[in-house]
Amino acid sequence: MFRKAVKHESKLRLALAGPSGAGKTYTALLLAQSLVGSGNVAVIDTERGSASKYADLFPFDVNEIESFSPDVFIAAIREAEAVGYGVLVIDSISHEWNGQGGILEIVDSAAKRMKTTNTFSAWGEGTPRHNSFIDAIQRCKMHVICTMRSKEEHVQEKDSNGRTVIRRVGMAPIQREGILYEFDVACELDYEHTLIVTKSRCPALADAVIRKPDASMAETLKAWLSGAPAPAKAPTSKELYEAGKVASLWNSAQGYFAFAASQGVIISAETHNQMSDAQRFQLQAAMKEAQTSAV
Repeated sequence: MFRKAVKHESKLRLALAGPSGAGKTYTALLLAQSLVGSGNVAVIDTERGSASKYADLFPFDVNEIESFSPDVFIAAIREAEAVGYGVLVIDSISHEWNGQGGILEIVDSAAKRMKTTNTFSAWGEGTPRHNSFIDAIQRCKMHVICTMRSKEEHVQEKDSNGRTVIRRVGMAPIQREGILYEFDVACELDYEHTLIVTKSRCPALADAVIRKPDASMAETLKAWLSGAPAPAKAPTSKELYEAGKVASLWNSAQGYFAFAASQGVIISAETHNQMSDAQRFQLQAAMKEAQTSAV
């Protein structure tokens, strides 16, 4: 059924790509803090603690992961969501693609198990796991800012005096081809810390070139993200279970079922996905009350 389109308030999906030293982490943290204020930012750090070097400038909580399987990223995203952060920075998602335990390793291992040099079949294992990672970002109830490393290249140019100079430039981001389709706004950062918007659903930022971006960019994004209140969406049974587990309301499915029963919702391993939206909202409210009472 067709209905009148309404612009609802929404959560940002922003990509920042650039070579080493371009300022991706700093810019991501600056925009994150400007979007929601101090103390409500979470960072998934794949860069061996590099984000924490800015902890004296920006307050945030960090999860420094060392294995880059899509499942590890997904678990960290869900944990941040369950805690209730306003912005999640993933620095960087390039590791999900070509890092230890990432998609390229998953495909390579699958091809070796299949004893073939043709990876076409092996991608049948890698692609669904990558898609699950992208889906976790898209469904996340926080603003999400993702950084990506860029392939680097050296180019020869003439300076203002006509002399030949060598300059390093960032090329394509290190991630799966087409990754930028998943973001509202995609930007490149260069060695002079100039941000170039290469894709934008926000008209005010289309084709923008910003020298050392600051909080004003976040204000532009906040204005664009505003709209009618988003319609309430019932959490899935899995989301309820994961949120309760993170909050230590239960440690197993049986604890989850027992909590539901205490609220008059009788479910089991076979029927938990059959709850109505009203029952899911009921359990969500009861969980929040239980957490408040425990504090």
